[in-house]
Amino acid sequence: MIAKRPRTPREAAAFTLFSMDEEAAWSDGALHHYLSRAELTGRDAALASRLAYGTVQNQLLLDWYLRQFSSVRLGKIAPRVRRCLQMGLYQLILLDKIPAHAAVDETVALVRRYCHANERTVSFANAVLRRAAEAAQENRLPVLNCPDKESYYALKYSHPEWLVRLWSKQFGQKLTERICQADNADTPVSVRVNTLRTTPEQAAAELENAGLTVARHDAFADILLCSGGDVAALPAFAEGRITVQDAASALAAAVAAPRPDDRVLDCCAAPGGKSFAMAERMQGRGTVVSCDIYAHKLERIRTGAARLGLPNVQTVLQDAAAPRAEWFAGADVVLCDVPCSGLGIIRKKPEIRYKDPAELENLPVLQGKILRNCAQYVRPGGTLVYSTCTILQRENEDVVRAFLAEQPDFAPAPWTHAVCGAREDGMAALLPPVHGTDGFFIAKLRKKA
Repeated sequence: MIAKRPRTPREAAAFTLFSMDEEAAWSDGALHHYLSRAELTGRDAALASRLAYGTVQNQLLLDWYLRQFSSVRLGKIAPRVRRCLQMGLYQLILLDKIPAHAAVDETVALVRRYCHANERTVSFANAVLRRAAEAAQENRLPVLNCPDKESYYALKYSHPEWLVRLWSKQFGQKLTERICQADNADTPVSVRVNTLRTTPEQAAAELENAGLTVARHDAFADILLCSGGDVAALPAFAEGRITVQDAASALAAAVAAPRPDDRVLDCCAAPGGKSFAMAERMQGRGTVVSCDIYAHKLERIRTGAARLGLPNVQTVLQDAAAPRAEWFAGADVVLCDVPCSGLGIIRKKPEIRYKDPAELENLPVLQGKILRNCAQYVRPGGTLVYSTCTILQRENEDVVRAFLAEQPDFAPAPWTHAVCGAREDGMAALLPPVHGTDGFFIAKLRKKA
C-alpha cells in the first residue's frame, strides 16, 4: 500500500485507485485501509467511497469522455494522471453536488502532488478538466453515439461489451440494462444478525444508536441493510452480534438447511460466511468442516468463528477438487461454493467487470470437477448444495444439469423462500435488480437413499 497518509477524501480515493493499479489491490480492501489511515468518518468517508467506487464503476465511460477533451492519446497519459483525470471527470459530469471549481482545483492538486508530474503535465490536466467543466455547465457534453443497444449499455454503464452481449442473449435487453444500472448503484452493507447472541430488533437498535441508517431486508428476517458508517469498526461486529454477509450468501446456507448435530462440509469455505451461518442454524452443535486450499484463509475463518462464538466450526486445508477417501459418504450436508467469475458481485467489487474473458472460459470445467468430487462426500439421503456468485448460465445451470445427467444417484431437491418463491427444480438465479441481493446462483440436490 502507498505509504503516505491521505489527508482528504479525494486523497483517500486517489490512493485507493493507485493501489488497485500498482499493487493489484481490491477496491474495498484498499479503500478501507486508506479511510482508516486518514481517520475519515461520516460525510468525508462517504465522499471518498463515492469517488473511488464511482470512478471504477464508470471507468470506460470516463475514458471515452477523456478522449473527447484530451489532446493526448490515452495510452500516452501516465497511469496516475489518467486515474486523477477520470476521478475529476466523474465529479464534473456524473455528480451534481460538487462545485466545478472544487473538482478542477483539487484534481489538479492531486496531479501535482502524487503523479510525479512536471508543469507541462499539470497544465495539461488543468486544461482537460476546464474544457469538461465548461461543456458540462453549458449543457454541450458529447453525445454517446452507438450502433446498437448493447454497445450503448456497455458504454453508458461501463461494462465490457462482450459481457453485455452475453447477458442480453441470456436475459434480454431490458433486464440486462437493469442489471448494469444495479451494478453502478450505491449499495448498502448487508449485515446478518447472529441470533445466538442477539435479535434482529436489538441489533438494528444498536446500529442506529451508532449513527447508521438501518433497514430490514424484505425477504430475510435476520438481514439488515446499513449505510452511513463502517459496520466492521463497531462493537456489535467485534463482539460477534453481527457479521457482514449478503442475503444471497446467507440464503445458500439456509437452503442447505443443516440441523443440530449434523456433519457439514463447506468445501470452498473462505472467507467463512456460509460456514458461520450454517453453524448458527445448528445452534453450535454438530460439526461444520470448513475447507480451503490456502492456510491464511483458514486462519481468517478461525478468527471469525471465535468472534461469533461458534465452537462447532473446524478448519481443514483441503483442495476441493482432490478426493479425500475418509470423507466419502460421511456428510449430511455438503456445500460447494465453487470458484467462479464473480460477475454477480460487481456492485460490491466493481473492478470484477474488467476481467479478461479468456481467463473465465475454463471455469465450468473446474466447477464440474469440484462438484463431482464433493458429491462423493454426501451420505445416502444427504444434501448437496452448489452455489456461485456469478449470473452466467454456463457456470450455473449448465454445470448442474451436466452433473445430474451423469450422476443418477442425485436428483433436484425442491425448496422455497420468500425472496424467489418455489423452486421445483432446486435451482435459483438471484439478480440484484430483481431480488435485492448480490447476483448469485443456488442449486439444491438430494442423494438418493
